[in-house]
Amino acid sequence: MTETTSAGERAGEAPLGSAEGVLPSQALRRAIEAEWVSSGDYRIRPEAVQPASIDLRLGDFAWALRCSFLPDVDSTVEEKIEGLAFQRVDLRDGAVLERDRPYLVPLIEELALPDDVRGKANPKSSTGRLDVFTRVITDRHHRFDDVRAGYRGRLYLEIVPRSFAIQVSSGLSLNQLRLTRGDARLGDEEIREMQDSSPLVYLDSEALPRSELAVSDGLFLSLDLSGPADRAVGYRAKKNSLPVDLSRIRAYRWTDYWDPVYPEPGGRVVLEPEIFYLLLSAEGVCIPPQVAAEMMAYDPTAGELRTHYAGFFDPGFGYDPEGRHHGSRAALEVRARDVSFMVEHRQPVCKLGLERMAEPAESLYGAGLGSNYQGQVTMLSKHFEEQTAAVGP
Repeated sequence: MTETTSAGERAGEAPLGSAEGVLPSQALRRAIEAEWVSSGDYRIRPEAVQPASIDLRLGDFAWALRCSFLPDVDSTVEEKIEGLAFQRVDLRDGAVLERDRPYLVPLIEELALPDDVRGKANPKSSTGRLDVFTRVITDRHHRFDDVRAGYRGRLYLEIVPRSFAIQVSSGLSLNQLRLTRGDARLGDEEIREMQDSSPLVYLDSEALPRSELAVSDGLFLSLDLSGPADRAVGYRAKKNSLPVDLSRIRAYRWTDYWDPVYPEPGGRVVLEPEIFYLLLSAEGVCIPPQVAAEMMAYDPTAGELRTHYAGFFDPGFGYDPEGRHHGSRAALEVRARDVSFMVEHRQPVCKLGLERMAEPAESLYGAGLGSNYQGQVTMLSKHFEEQTAAVGP
């Protein structure tokens, strides 16, 4: 990793700008050329660069841990795991990770960030939809998924499969990294103004009036639990299913892993404690090129539940520049805590934090990038066969 002149500058190209905001795909490519993000002998493939994030890859092995942890300001990750790791698991030919066991994997990518650029990590959408809990850890830092400005060093991924055992191998991507310069978060009034000019949320294909937006340091979304009693509104994870090989796409029957969830009269569902559910938002979400979003993992004002383990919404999600389509509904990964918890149709349960881009993204989420969840009407991950009776209106 270089500490001086970037590869882009050596080639005579324009250096990375200084505008505040989330770095878009074109800036991320320049950041890779400048070796802010590097991978040693491994090449970072072009398809790893998403509209506002970079896919990170698993290294060659995992440590099985007896418990989770965080380093402190005086210790590295590898110093901290002494006495916590009891097995080293080889991932080169694939390995099964057990349910409810924390594992720690050194990632292939390393960072050498400028002093004014920080990082944020989140699970990929398919990871969250399988109830695989992942968090990035860095040396001498006491916050998960947060990469401090100017960080230089390795990245480590904690992996905890919750509902299903999983099979993974080196090179597989379970999470993403977003790079940001300065204060990028949009305030509530800016969100309302954007809803007028470039709508962020729709209901029944109509943009919600700004007066009906639920905002409080972010934009709330609600549940869709509508319809007759025989219409499935979500899925509930089964226990003791066979492992899911995360490298296999459309390979598994969803009925072997999930039970459908049907609403009670009045559009209600009672969530059983510590059971994983997949539900859909009532609103269609539209993220334009100049904005990125992140689903907040937990908000205590919304009830005793955790929603949305996978957090990034890239520019282009639900966006149609021709105006023919009006948002994509958000898949919500939900788990009630401690006691059974009732949720109702149109109940706000999660919140989008919105951030401005340093410049509009040139690559947008959607069919052109092979995105799996644009225009989704169901919420199961890409590992399962298409349902014969999908959740939907």
